[in-house]
Amino acid sequence: MMNTAPGTSRRRWIVIAAVLALAALVIVLDWYTKRWASEALILYRASYLLPWLNLTLAHNYGAAFSFLSDAGGWQRWMLTALAVAVTLVLLVWVARLRAGEWRVGLALGLIIGGAVGNLIDRVRLGYVVDFIDVHYRGWHWPAFNVADSAITCGIALLLLDAVLQWWDERQAASGGGP
Repeated sequence: MMNTAPGTSRRRWIVIAAVLALAALVIVLDWYTKRWASEALILYRASYLLPWLNLTLAHNYGAAFSFLSDAGGWQRWMLTALAVAVTLVLLVWVARLRAGEWRVGLALGLIIGGAVGNLIDRVRLGYVVDFIDVHYRGWHWPAFNVADSAITCGIALLLLDAVLQWWDERQAASGGGP
């Protein structure tokens, strides 16, 4: 049943606009930092920043953790199509958000922004620009970028929301909470 209370539709559109604004912010920040990294860093040469963090320009022709990076080129278009499809599904999800689903909206904004940020690289360059190199005692996490960070934070927030929703339902079913 649809909520027809006065202002509900307006609040819902504000949530949707905020989600899309967050996605746009992530896209711009991702683009700017990748542009800076491409101009300021030398490909595959680490620049020390902190004891556990280097800036290292890398070109990722594959998916996460360079999966499929040496597949011969077909992966560019498969990953592009996948990113477009996922983004469209997430936009439909955004369009169906209710006014109170701010955590989900925040998560979707981060994921959409990150997906589109990497999609732009993949279409424009044929690879994704990565430059954040976290390491510890010689062990390096695969290089990543702002878009990857946004996607990761968005997925973590979706999982947190699911756990909190499960917890609330469990408490309500047992009569022990709101």
